[in-house]
Amino acid sequence: MTVPERIEALREKMRAHGMTAYLVMTDDFHNSEYVGDYFKCRKYITGFSGSAGTALISLDGAWLWTDGRYFLQAEDQLKDSGVALMKMGENGVPTIREFIADLLGEGDVLGFDGRTVTAVEGEDYEKLLSSRGASVCADCDLVGEIWEDRPPMSAKPVWEISSVYTGLERSAKIRRMRTAMKEQHADYFLLASLDDIAWLLNLRGDDVTCNPVILSYLVMSQSRVWWYVQEKAVSEELRRKLEQDGVTIAPYGDVYKKAASLPGGRSVLLDKNAVNYALLSRIPQEVTIVEGTNPTLVPKAAKNPVEVANIRKAHIRDGVAVTRFIYWLKTHVGKEEITEISAARKLEEFREKGRNYLGPSFDPIMGYAAHAAIIHYSATPETNAALQPKGMLLADTGGQYLEGTTDITRTIVLGPVTDQEKEFFTRVLRGHLNLCNAKFPYGCTGRNVDYLAREPLWEIGEDFNHGTGHGVGHVLNVHEGPQRIHWKYVPGKKEYAFEEGMVTSDEPGYYLAGKFGIRHENLMVCTKGPVNGSLQFMQFEPLTMVPFDLDAVVPEMMSEKERELLNRYHRTVYEKISPYLEGDEKEWLLHATRAI
Repeated sequence: MTVPERIEALREKMRAHGMTAYLVMTDDFHNSEYVGDYFKCRKYITGFSGSAGTALISLDGAWLWTDGRYFLQAEDQLKDSGVALMKMGENGVPTIREFIADLLGEGDVLGFDGRTVTAVEGEDYEKLLSSRGASVCADCDLVGEIWEDRPPMSAKPVWEISSVYTGLERSAKIRRMRTAMKEQHADYFLLASLDDIAWLLNLRGDDVTCNPVILSYLVMSQSRVWWYVQEKAVSEELRRKLEQDGVTIAPYGDVYKKAASLPGGRSVLLDKNAVNYALLSRIPQEVTIVEGTNPTLVPKAAKNPVEVANIRKAHIRDGVAVTRFIYWLKTHVGKEEITEISAARKLEEFREKGRNYLGPSFDPIMGYAAHAAIIHYSATPETNAALQPKGMLLADTGGQYLEGTTDITRTIVLGPVTDQEKEFFTRVLRGHLNLCNAKFPYGCTGRNVDYLAREPLWEIGEDFNHGTGHGVGHVLNVHEGPQRIHWKYVPGKKEYAFEEGMVTSDEPGYYLAGKFGIRHENLMVCTKGPVNGSLQFMQFEPLTMVPFDLDAVVPEMMSEKERELLNRYHRTVYEKISPYLEGDEKEWLLHATRAI
């Protein structure tokens, strides 16, 4: 079926269930950023394949909300679909909530699959519509009812990650969570976020492409842990090891029965932003909800010394691979056919030569020339551009290693570039360097330091339409909270201070539609700096070890301090990476990291 045909089939189901409108989320049952094929209902019903977006279908209209990373992609993919693009954050564009409030009135019904909506969102829609005489119906997967060839739910084998890499045994992490439960007077702890569960149990899987997590839920008391997972994914040997640590395996879908059977008079700790609405709805009213942030969140983000040491090793291996790729690209472009897709494959070949490489940490973004202006561009056979010995290639890629997760963007000069491209290349690099070298008192958040990255663009009235930095997991999700770097205040969203061991990206950019795109991204780890009286200063240290392309740098646009920051970084890159290179590659790296 075409997208319009699918939408019409969905409307037939809506009429049968008495629904006025139906909400289709991007999420799986765990509020994951990236989801397996089974959960891609929003893509199925609209044709838009970006990783963020929400669709709303009424009996006579269809809309898709997405953010600035995907405006160009969505405009292209929604052509002739009958789905209108709603550009989130743009002037005059209502939020989904505001739109639904105007659309639905007395007697109307908003439908959605409650397993794909967070408890916070579900309760908000319930309250909003109740005040207007309307209601929600949250127990129908209508897209699933019309999706005849829907892929099966993933159940890939689960594997254990050793404490040699994690720094803590599973049992120690469980004890830490039980201490947190006592502090919050909770008898039970309900956990649904996949990366938190994987971190807590020292387990990894392959149920989400590029993110080594396992489709599962977890419930914990002071004496037992119940892990709800597709049982065929767990080997007998692993099952026995889990049982020795007090972890009982139960069928994946039985978590809803468990929630419904929690005893009255007891309390359960959960994060309504990380538990789905259907799960919350099953908990008896006699059970006290202790609402709070998952106690796994900050310990998972603030990597321990063993994790940080391993992450450094992963970045050396990744740095060797990406450096070799850049050298290969610069010496082969124009001499043989290279496309965006084949370039991504070549980089993957270099990464595969690294020890303990597991696979990419996200689908590669290889955008040549104008394609680089599409922030989350993904080449297809139809759009696959051939690289020429001119202009620039934006390469945003990452790898999963047993030691850690990487994420790097380099904008690579393939030949002659314009003065305009050089100017913005240099401005973005200045912002990157200034942020990475920030020093700040403990307690600062990403909003306090974001200006450092944007100032070279803001001073000429320019900007980039995405966050400056996101947290990164340890052999886990490449996008991990709770820290973020962005200037924009989000009402109701808690901001977290940088903690020692947090790994965060530094990735300012600039994008000129139809012409070029630039992004410079390193990962950096937060470390303790000097102490001044009562102030503990914090600082960032770069983890990524790959040169920036000096062929597009205008030294005269940089201050003396900025030039020294770049030279110092390049000296470190050469020191760390050159021992793994030989011959022409090593000579090229010496030139690529020359002082300016």
